[in-house]
Amino acid sequence: MPIQFILLPLFVEVVLTFVLLFWLAPLRRGAFKSGTVRENDIALGQKAWPQHVQQIANCFDNQFQLPMLFYVLTILAIITRHADLLFVVMAWIFVLARLAHAFVHTTSNRVLVRGGLYGVGAFTLAIMWLIFIVRILFGLP
Repeated sequence: MPIQFILLPLFVEVVLTFVLLFWLAPLRRGAFKSGTVRENDIALGQKAWPQHVQQIANCFDNQFQLPMLFYVLTILAIITRHADLLFVVMAWIFVLARLAHAFVHTTSNRVLVRGGLYGVGAFTLAIMWLIFIVRILFGLP
């Protein structure tokens, strides 16, 4: 499997993270400029941000939860030469679920829909890890 195919889902997840960061920065700056938020309001917590700003911030923060396990697994799969077609297909399922989750999170923010998409990604990633662990422990290709 060419390395580009293996890394492309990871690259898409990285781009998603940076898009959210670069979307969040001007929103926060705007909240400061408009006076909606003062420095003392958010110095020790994030509760004072306007709802939409907090929504984007939460989505950005979420990219450092499950995706970290995905990054580690991708690196390990490459190093151990266990990144095959099944891995790439499951990686795309995970990343597409993350993209859909981020879309819902930053738009309608419907918790049940968002939670379902999060669950799809979490379940897919758990299966990816299980397959990897079994292959490594039992010396399977």
